[in-house]
Amino acid sequence: MLQKLMMLLTLIVLIPIHAQKSNESAIVLELFTSQGCSSCPPADELLESIKKKYKDKNIVVLSYHVDYWNRLGWKDPFSSEKFSDYQRAYAQQFNSKSIYTPQLVVNGSEHFTGSDRYKADIALKKYSKTSANSTILIKDIQQESSRVVFNYKVDGKPFNTITLVLVVSERITKILRGENRDRTLKNTNIVANRVVKQEESGSISMIIPDWVSKKDKLSVIVYTQDKTLKTTGATKVLLK
Repeated sequence: MLQKLMMLLTLIVLIPIHAQKSNESAIVLELFTSQGCSSCPPADELLESIKKKYKDKNIVVLSYHVDYWNRLGWKDPFSSEKFSDYQRAYAQQFNSKSIYTPQLVVNGSEHFTGSDRYKADIALKKYSKTSANSTILIKDIQQESSRVVFNYKVDGKPFNTITLVLVVSERITKILRGENRDRTLKNTNIVANRVVKQEESGSISMIIPDWVSKKDKLSVIVYTQDKTLKTTGATKVLLK
């Protein structure tokens, strides 16, 4: 009887409190990419190498899969119209007339072709010398079977928005159609869900999409931005 009861209970994993250290630099690299874009795989590979190289640093990498390539034969399973809209918001800030992939945005302050390792290295060195304006505390994280629940709190200078994302560590996909037909692609730190708030503290309940499997390694990444979308602080915590 006890065994049956345990099977019916929702799996909950408690995660320790995590906070960005005071005066620590925070670097957020957002790659706008698509499995339907033949120019994107080199950028995906660069993002993975940065993640591995700086895994012990407060450097955050994110893959935002856009949806406007889906009409060309392959529907990217990780794509979202919301991510395309987010990229368009950056285009307005950068006074760009169009959006493109692969685009790498660093700290919301500059952008370039996502496969450009030289520019990425320069940007990483540049922003490693700056200190974050916001300190973000993540606590009371509970990972259930269908959602992740946690509390957050931001200290420091005022900010405009706080972005909270659920991330899948990596996925390998066999592409059957489109520009990358017959290629096997590896994507890193795929954004599975994204919530944007303006409050300094609050509680978040984030749905885990159906395409996320039990085998996937998940993390929560949180970063603050000012009115021009420039990053002012960031933190990350591994769920399992």
